[in-house]
Amino acid sequence: MMAASGRQYLSSLEQLGIKLGLEQIRALVDHLGRPDRAYRSIVVAGTNGKGSVTAMVERGLRAVGCRTGRYTSPHLVDVEERVAIDGRQIAAEEFERVACDVRAAAERLPAPPSFFEATTAVALEAFRRARIDVAVLEVGLGGRLDATNVVCPMGVAITSVDFDHEQYLGQSLEAIAREKAGVIKPGSFAVVAENSPVVRQVIRARCLETEADFVPATEGVEVETAISAGRSDIRLRTRHADYGQLTLGLRGRHQIANAVTAVRLLEELDVRSLVRVPAAAVRTALTDVDWPARLEPRRWRDHDVLIDGAHNPAGARALASYLHEVFCRRLPFVIGVMRDKEVTQIVEALAGSASCFVCTAPNTPRAVSPAELSTIARQVAPDVDTIAIMPPVAALARAVALGTPAVVAGSLYLAGEIRVELT
Repeated sequence: MMAASGRQYLSSLEQLGIKLGLEQIRALVDHLGRPDRAYRSIVVAGTNGKGSVTAMVERGLRAVGCRTGRYTSPHLVDVEERVAIDGRQIAAEEFERVACDVRAAAERLPAPPSFFEATTAVALEAFRRARIDVAVLEVGLGGRLDATNVVCPMGVAITSVDFDHEQYLGQSLEAIAREKAGVIKPGSFAVVAENSPVVRQVIRARCLETEADFVPATEGVEVETAISAGRSDIRLRTRHADYGQLTLGLRGRHQIANAVTAVRLLEELDVRSLVRVPAAAVRTALTDVDWPARLEPRRWRDHDVLIDGAHNPAGARALASYLHEVFCRRLPFVIGVMRDKEVTQIVEALAGSASCFVCTAPNTPRAVSPAELSTIARQVAPDVDTIAIMPPVAALARAVALGTPAVVAGSLYLAGEIRVELT
């Protein structure tokens, strides 16, 4: 029998579900010869915004000539999207070679790794082979027990912390913040976005415990803001530099906080002489960055479509705020949500912006069925017309017939399936 490909091997691990803990990933990278020690790393944790901050920081490092690795999750269509080298998705052939080597290393473990553990190992090994200078790693879930926490970063960023994955991280903000703060390592530093007092207290305590520097992202920062067609035009000044007028590359007012966090992390690398990052590179990090399926405008059959993952309540609230500010009217939604998410709260957050919910589901057993989702939507928002349609492309066709732009939201998996139809 022919051996499974590396990609098939990774896919087979998805049935194992989520497994938190560092024992497996430590053993796996040990068998690979600790690829994570071949370069320096930065880790970005948080509930929302961590992908955007990862993208901005990586772009800034690339602007100063660093050879970079970027690891993010989840992917929208292809698993290779999770691994980028110098801003470009890893070649499928190279990903396959590395995945096969990770499979061979995993065969020495007492139990198979999870999908996320294995893909993290693939990224770390691919970065070593590419001879990168700095890896920027987005935490998958939580932080303390997330597979990315196998690395020892020179610094971390923690974005906004809110409720998500409570079944794994705890039922209080304090518990969730404690898990996120677990990425802070002795002697490093943590740039922390604006958060509630309880979150800041937990993170500060972790910094004291590890003798790491606590760096409030907004301290000493002045931002003047104007919003035009969903874009944020800002004037940004920090204690270290005046960056003048900038138009953020990523849409939405909430990206201003992410931009400030990314800037402060890049500045800390510079002032600590870890990486030289001049002001021009910081500007590039904010203005020349791309992050798909986050308030991403597209076209489909001469109709406007806006794609946003919005896969938790905080993300849904940010999307609703953007729609209210930019469009000032209700819009048709194509919505699909994962079963392990706060479905009711997501729908509730979006309801005030929706003229109609066209309920559908991406192709994964984790998704809430369209019928079940439509029942929830009718209960939460009885004033919003609701219909269940499969597959997602048929749901999109119905939505654009009801008005534009049609908004795709509720799951990055759904966003990925829809994006395929738009290319």
